[in-house]
Formats: sequence, structure tokens, C-alpha cells
Amino acid sequence: MTRTPEAPEVFRQAIVALRSLRPRPEVLLEEVRPPQRLAPWAFAITAEVNGPAEVLATGRLVLLHDPEGQVAWDGDLRVVAYVRAELDAELAADPLLPAVGWSWLTDALEASGAQFAALGGTVTETSSARFGDIAGPARTDDLELRASWTPRTTDIGPHGEAFCDLLASVVGLPPVGVTLFKA
Repeated sequence: MTRTPEAPEVFRQAIVALRSLRPRPEVLLEEVRPPQRLAPWAFAITAEVNGPAEVLATGRLVLLHDPEGQVAWDGDLRVVAYVRAELDAELAADPLLPAVGWSWLTDALEASGAQFAALGGTVTETSSARFGDIAGPARTDDLELRASWTPRTTDIGPHGEAFCDLLASVVGLPPVGVTLFKA
């Protein structure tokens, strides 16, 4: 794919919107090098958030742009999200966890007002056991959510907000303005 010297205006505006995100204080964002060869233009941010029960989640949001569009995308912009979180064993054993994980994403997109199409993805639960001299806990349980969708407008801000809200939900943060009381 050939790049023009300057990114298309729609892509530059989308980057400005993502750089303007002001998530809640618990969500730390950082711009990183995007993946190569997925589209002529790409931009990426990573995120990290700690929840009230010391649950850690990390994520990556990638914005792709192909001025010629791609049939599978149903458009010329594509948002790709990846979130990984450590879980306690009790939550990891819940058979509804994948459906709940997916609802965290769809609820966040809806609440942010993000207009989208062609949403698809996976929610994966993993359990790992350590043996021998490997440091760390004997067992860990994780949730991974991978999703992508096509924005229906050039206003990418709500999509970035939804990503930040998804991370907050994964780690169990209450809605903004609600205080958790510790027992």
C-alpha cells in the first residue's frame, strides 16, 4: 500500500479526538506505535487501570484507516480494541462471564453514543497453573476481550470513551460519581 505524504483529513481529525480523551483518573493512556500493514494509516493507544480489588486491566485501542475502504469493514475507518484483565477464581468460574464481558463493551458503546456497524469479537477466559521454579501465584485466571467495529461518523471521541469505560467495567470500578464503601 502506498502512503501519501500527509494523512487524510478524516484520519487526522480522528487522531485529534483520541488524543483529546480525558478518561477518569484511574485509566492511564499512552500513545504507542501502531501495528503495521493492517491498513495504510494506523494510530494506537494503550491503557492500564487498577480496580478497587487490585484487579489490573490493560488494553490497546487501534484506529485503522484505508481511504479506499475495505469490504469487511463496511467503511474506511476501523476501531480495534483489546482488553486483558486478571480475575479472581470465583468470577472466572462463572459460566456467564463471556456474555457479561461482551455486554461491558456493548453497554459502553451505547452509553457513549458511539455510532457503529460491523461489530464483532471474542471473549476468552484462560486459566494458568504454575509449577516448579516459576515465580508468581500458583494459579491465575484472565479474561481477554478482542473486538472491532466500524465508526458510522468521523467523530471518534465516543469510541475512545467507550474503550475507557470498558476498562473501568472490567476492573469493577463504579460509575463516575459513585463511591465504593469498604467493609
